[in-house]
Amino acid sequence: MYEIMSADEAIRLIRDGDCICVNSFVGIESPIELHEAIYRRYQKMQSPTHLTMVSSAGFGVWSEERNAESYIKAGAVDRIICGHFGAMLSTKKLVLQDRFEAYNLPLGCISHAIRAQASGLPGALSKVGLDIFVDPRNEGPGINQISIDNSFVSVVEIEGEEFLYYKLPKLTVALIKGTAADRKGNITFDDQYMSGDALSICQAVKANHGKVIVQVDRLVDTPSRPRNAIIPGCLVDALVVAEPEERPDAYVALTGSFEIPYNEWSDWNDKIDATSTNTKSDNAAAKIIGRRAVKELRVDDIVNIGIGMPEAVSRYARKTGILDKITLTVESGGIGGLPVSGEAFGAMIGAASVYDMANQFDLYDNGGLDICFMGAFEVDKEGNVNAHRGPGAYAGIGGFGNITAKTPTVVFCLTFNTKGLKVAYSKGEVTIEKEGSISKFVDKVQSVSFSAKRAIQNGQKVLYITERGVFRLTPNGLKLIEVYQGIDPEKDILEQLPFQVEYK
Repeated sequence: MYEIMSADEAIRLIRDGDCICVNSFVGIESPIELHEAIYRRYQKMQSPTHLTMVSSAGFGVWSEERNAESYIKAGAVDRIICGHFGAMLSTKKLVLQDRFEAYNLPLGCISHAIRAQASGLPGALSKVGLDIFVDPRNEGPGINQISIDNSFVSVVEIEGEEFLYYKLPKLTVALIKGTAADRKGNITFDDQYMSGDALSICQAVKANHGKVIVQVDRLVDTPSRPRNAIIPGCLVDALVVAEPEERPDAYVALTGSFEIPYNEWSDWNDKIDATSTNTKSDNAAAKIIGRRAVKELRVDDIVNIGIGMPEAVSRYARKTGILDKITLTVESGGIGGLPVSGEAFGAMIGAASVYDMANQFDLYDNGGLDICFMGAFEVDKEGNVNAHRGPGAYAGIGGFGNITAKTPTVVFCLTFNTKGLKVAYSKGEVTIEKEGSISKFVDKVQSVSFSAKRAIQNGQKVLYITERGVFRLTPNGLKLIEVYQGIDPEKDILEQLPFQVEYK
């Protein structure tokens, strides 16, 4: 039977050495009051300590001082297993300083491993991750020098087929953020942008005789409608009521509490963008890439569009009129609306459906998308892509590995080089005014997020769209198949590549 407690009381349920699983997504829906209560207790008692933290998509709030950052920095955590570290601003720096063990697994594989644990299985099988960095025959999931635990990913063979087997430590504490709890302790997520892995996390923790702690905005007297109660009260140990943090008024569009017609998506998106502290790039290169990439869309396509450079695709899809003829998806579980970017990435404007994250990755892993548009840090001569690890920086693979593993058409959107690149576009012609100092096409990528060899085996169509031309993946490597008007193929492309490519 659940008890209503303060955050400080609830955190006493956590013991030294616990494995805490957090239900959040990059920078949204983190139970902030619970995290800050852990820090208060750690400051006073030096406990809980020796913690392991698990999260499919990370648990930051775009601040170096708030949420879990403080107690991670103070030394309460020995090990972190995450799909994405992007919103964990101080943590991702400490990872590269070997302050604690840190492991990066594909987001969907963590989600499926949590669900497997909830059903009494030790792990989850997947073809996602074969031949990329997480494959133990390559680098394995450890990010830094001290992350040498090889138990999280292993190669297995079943009926002559290779799979990766993803296994997590036993989850013993759940930290969840919901909207409301009724008098039976049933938890709804009505004002949340997603429910993520919430139910699976709770089921796994209870199966391991652990503690489920849920932060909600309010208590309600009226029982929840059965289909709206994501977490049944029988799985909850502690309920913490915390005043919800203020959100910009425009963010109400992300909760699904009212219908947003297609013709209003853009207006709401602009309102949300205006509240973000992250500045958006609106350069000519992005426009050129977006304008070309959108030509790959077909009516009725089911689509995923990554953050960064690929976001230009959705803008041009709206301009060409195809946006309302395709179905966009986002990793956190949303389908059929317009994904937002920046600090609220993971939320969706006008979603038709938002379901559990593990179900979304069932769709992705099984080739349910028709096409995806992804960014890239580096591309090498074989067509391999590094999208998770830059020089001296680490964001993590996120859902990239799942999304690109089996989608029939994969489109990478990237500039030819970076750091100082200046491009102009006028009357259909592209002009390279200044080359960037860092090439994105390299002889060998630093780390493999996307395996060209595996894509060829799968029969996937793979394009690399830049601001000056388009490459296609072939069994022999890259082929330059298109050069834009105004671009000299020899001077602007072929002479600058550190390797040879086929050209027409």
